[in-house]
Amino acid sequence: MKSVSGHSGTGCSILSALQDLPSAPWPALRSKMEKHLQVISVLQWVISFLAMGAAGTVLLIYMFCTDLWVIAAMYTAWLIFDWNTPKQGGRRSSWVRNWTMWTYFRDYFPIRLIKTHNLLPSRNYIFGYHPHGIFSFGAFCNFGTEATGFSKKFPGIKPSLATLAGNFRMPVFRDYLMSGGICPVNRNSIDYLLSQNGTGNAVVIVVGGAAESLNCAPGKNSVTLNNRKGFVRLALQQGSDLVPVYSFGENDVYKQVIFEERTWWRLAQKRLQKIIGFAPCLFHGCGFFSSDSWGMVPYNKPITTIVGEPITVPKIEQPPRDMVDLYHAMYINSLTSLFDKYKTRFGLKESDILHIH
Repeated sequence: MKSVSGHSGTGCSILSALQDLPSAPWPALRSKMEKHLQVISVLQWVISFLAMGAAGTVLLIYMFCTDLWVIAAMYTAWLIFDWNTPKQGGRRSSWVRNWTMWTYFRDYFPIRLIKTHNLLPSRNYIFGYHPHGIFSFGAFCNFGTEATGFSKKFPGIKPSLATLAGNFRMPVFRDYLMSGGICPVNRNSIDYLLSQNGTGNAVVIVVGGAAESLNCAPGKNSVTLNNRKGFVRLALQQGSDLVPVYSFGENDVYKQVIFEERTWWRLAQKRLQKIIGFAPCLFHGCGFFSSDSWGMVPYNKPITTIVGEPITVPKIEQPPRDMVDLYHAMYINSLTSLFDKYKTRFGLKESDILHIH
């Protein structure tokens, strides 16, 4: 009996001692760990976007030169067989879209999605996303994942974020993109989603594209839109409603060197943009271990994405130019009104205007 009571007393004394330990370091340690996980989740996406496609291609070629050539051959055969899948709705994975990693990604900035109007599941939509920024973090987080609760806020609507078609020619990276519901930004892919995939589809197009990314900088509110009418023509041909979307803070997460027009560097950027499809921007964020150093990690500035009111669009298979111009003007007015309505809530002044180029 003495032995049992002795052990019991020791156990109680240990528990008592643990309870008496100061608890302050534990929340601090947890907060620090969460911050590191947030940085890692954002950095993995940046590195994946920049290097996964090239790394996958090099690895596949290298495997053909090793004893693993059979695996490489099997994957290449599958790649050929699966080549048109991105153009036919892709291969979306709810599991991937709901990874916990994306909540850390969201909370790093943080990123928020604000709904202003209901969207009917009986209609299809084209979302115009502005501005592009460097990596379109807001577009990816809100429409390529479920981190901000898109499906709960817009029940019955399935978003498909459109990006460069060239990304879907890259082994491994193509599958990573498709798992998030990301599709090529080309006519075949968008036509399929809006005409052969039922209703309740929302194709998200970053309208300004690579050209707009060359002009993004902290505090700058400008979009490339005046000569971008292809998405309006598509909307008319498919009878899909247009929805303006603006992300406050998208331009603030990186600092970029913007070269003057007609300079050699600017001409080189535009030339490379035409060749490779995206703009080689000269930008920097902060370092992995310190916000005071330079690096690839974006600054943790808030990004708030506002989904505006849909513009009802009729279906016209061959819309005349004046009809395209009319709905393009309506879209610009709607986007400008959306910006003006919410700008003061997110750190801008009443005098700030949206510059449309």
